[in-house]
Amino acid sequence: MNRSQLLELLLNGENSGLEFKRDDIQPRRLAGEVVALLNLEGGHILLGVEDDATASGLTREVKEAEEWVMQVARDHVQPVVIPYWETIELDDGVIIGVISLPADAPDKPYKVKSGSSWVTKVRVGTTTRDASREEEERLYQQSGRLRYGLKPVLGTTLHDLDLRRLRDYFVRVRGEHNFPIDDADQFERLLLNLELVTTSAGYTSATVDGLLLFGENLDRFLPQSGVRAICYYGTEPDYAVRAEEDIKGPLTPLGGRGGLIEPGIVDRTWDFVQRNTTSIARLEGAQRHERREYPEEVLREVLVNALVHRDYSIAGTDVMLSIFSDRLEIQSPGRLPNTVTVEGMRSGMRYARNQTLVNVMRDYGYVDARGMGIRNKVIPLMHDNNGTDPEFIEEENRFTVRLRKGATHAQPGP
Repeated sequence: MNRSQLLELLLNGENSGLEFKRDDIQPRRLAGEVVALLNLEGGHILLGVEDDATASGLTREVKEAEEWVMQVARDHVQPVVIPYWETIELDDGVIIGVISLPADAPDKPYKVKSGSSWVTKVRVGTTTRDASREEEERLYQQSGRLRYGLKPVLGTTLHDLDLRRLRDYFVRVRGEHNFPIDDADQFERLLLNLELVTTSAGYTSATVDGLLLFGENLDRFLPQSGVRAICYYGTEPDYAVRAEEDIKGPLTPLGGRGGLIEPGIVDRTWDFVQRNTTSIARLEGAQRHERREYPEEVLREVLVNALVHRDYSIAGTDVMLSIFSDRLEIQSPGRLPNTVTVEGMRSGMRYARNQTLVNVMRDYGYVDARGMGIRNKVIPLMHDNNGTDPEFIEEENRFTVRLRKGATHAQPGP
């Protein structure tokens, strides 16, 4: 960081990634600010700056200040971190200490020592506070140290899984014709091995992943498991809508010899898109060719990604599908998993927040076997379809994929 960058930070004031502090702050409070920034997206702590952005400067010698900061990080933060430290001298001789913390800290959640215990801190705007249980769980998920999908869903049993879909999966999809439906113990072991159920104190419950894939009564046990689909008339959200639907049910379809008997949530959502978008016709010589506003392969890829990679620990919100007159957006609750970036996705980086969901949906053919559907399908197919580039937008608590229609397209019918 140089002097002009520091002055710009002072001018703009505190935010979710920037904290002002005097260097006489208590070690525990400084450690709490360090932990909160590490648990969000990193950032800077400016030592020797008042709350009103006045640069009062360090009261300690520069070397002493550095040793003190490193000691605080070593003794009061878990896991131990070594922040980047530098000092910048302003024109009036005032020296500011800059503590820089990385955006991709791998060992979340970081904790601060509080008495004889360790407490997780989070950053909300310009405020640092204790993390809730749900927030701490999400931090464990981001670091890959907790798989939320393996949690038991209290109140469920084996009977809350759809036996028809399970038989279809094992026999038709996986080709296992010795499906042990008549042997209760063997059947339970099979589901345990696939992490669709779990046992505790002799009691068997469906896991979150098991219910999402094959569950019945999903709206009762996991109300955040669906897709909220809305088609608007114009380019912005409005109370007046062309169509809307709450699409609920298991991720997997129920198949048979003649095709689908009951579609899963992916096929039902694609059906909503078909009903509320148009086909574009063009003549090439004497032949008439039609293409949809959004290629089916693209829609299926981004929709499946939203469903299998979303953060299911965030209750009260579904995946959102929004169709506007000029674009389509799919919004998934939760941030990208730890270390995953938009640039990495574009280049083919592979990741999975919910590995069991990915494995099973790959068996059905919904997930790209190589895990590079964004690079190999979504981007090139949108270019071929209408010359547009898909947009991938990461925000604090959601991830959005935006597909544009292109320059000129017919409007959907009434």
